[in-house]
Amino acid sequence: RKNKMGKFTRIDTSIKGVYVIEPTVFGDNRGYFMETYSKNDFEEIGITNEFVQDNQSKSKKGVLRGLHFQKENTQAKLVRCISGHVYDVIVDLRPDSPTFGKWQGFHLTGENMECLLVPQYFGHGYLVIEDSVVSYKCAEVFYGEGDSGIMYDDSEINIEWPFELIGGIDNLIISEKDLNLMSFEEYKTLMKNYDSRD
Repeated sequence: RKNKMGKFTRIDTSIKGVYVIEPTVFGDNRGYFMETYSKNDFEEIGITNEFVQDNQSKSKKGVLRGLHFQKENTQAKLVRCISGHVYDVIVDLRPDSPTFGKWQGFHLTGENMECLLVPQYFGHGYLVIEDSVVSYKCAEVFYGEGDSGIMYDDSEINIEWPFELIGGIDNLIISEKDLNLMSFEEYKTLMKNYDSRD
């Protein structure tokens, strides 16, 4: 379902609260111009997050970042690929959600100019298909003590990463930190322990 108002179109996805946002692009023989974010226009399409921090990362083809989340000071994110091509993946980590543990993937590119709203309590990561620059707005500042994540290849979540687009999994580049994230099973145990606290 599409919801267009102002300069942005919100496209609903199969997971509640996750939206793809298309900007209006004004182009001519000089190039193009677009607004990438407008608080008022976003509110018109039902996105009311207050963003407090902007981040940007450059990655080469084959890099996989994620799946990251913050256990405390949870962040909603607005993710956009400025140049290149990434396969961006979100995982619903809300234990009371009907889509708990479900994932969805999106091709974000410098050409399609779409951005992705990742709500709070979601795991997030991406595979870099072409050398890329990714920008994202965060609705909470980074909180190092709450920094966490789930393994990109967790067998229960079973994400279908398009490794063929980087020439196969042998070309995967991943940090030591991301190779030692928790399993989804460990995450569920963690959530039970949070729920049982007084």
